[in-house]
Amino acid sequence: MSEPSPKDPAPADDVDAEPRPGRVRKPVGWSTIIIAVLVAVSAGLVWRRDGTDGVLDILTHDLSLFSGILPRVLAGCLLGALISEILPHEKVSRSLGPKSGLMGLLIGTAFGAILPGGPFTAYPVASALLAVGADFGATIAMVVSWTLIGYGRAVAWEIPIMGTDFTLWRILISLPLPVLAGALGRFVYVRMYPKPAAKDDEL
Repeated sequence: MSEPSPKDPAPADDVDAEPRPGRVRKPVGWSTIIIAVLVAVSAGLVWRRDGTDGVLDILTHDLSLFSGILPRVLAGCLLGALISEILPHEKVSRSLGPKSGLMGLLIGTAFGAILPGGPFTAYPVASALLAVGADFGATIAMVVSWTLIGYGRAVAWEIPIMGTDFTLWRILISLPLPVLAGALGRFVYVRMYPKPAAKDDEL
């Protein structure tokens, strides 16, 4: 039997036995380029209408907004990185990994529903779960559940504004959606990215 190569990412179930693969992020991707082009075009339109002062006013306001958001972005990134270090990889892989089946999707849904905070918390945590052994489907279930069911927004905003009955019915109707999205995500991911171990990742 050949020795596994350190360049090949280990299956989620063997994360304890193999070095954890690092996630390579491109500093400038297509999304950054597209956003930069849109910003340049928008700035040109504002300059044409309002002149340099109009552009500088928007730039000053947005720099102030950015300085206020930056600490939360940093905190969210640190939270995700720290969680990926302290979570037991084997247990995460067992509970949310490719072999977790329906139970993994339900756990992901429940975790997303109780996960507090905004995008600065949810997405770093989701990224950390992927890094420590959670599979695509369970992570999708978590993110969709956080988006649709998240109790924080319901308690802070929805119940006071829309009322208890509306919120309860909305949550009840939304309950199956994270599981369905997770199952679909797992189905698609396994078939789009087949690999030798993929047969063990199926539901």
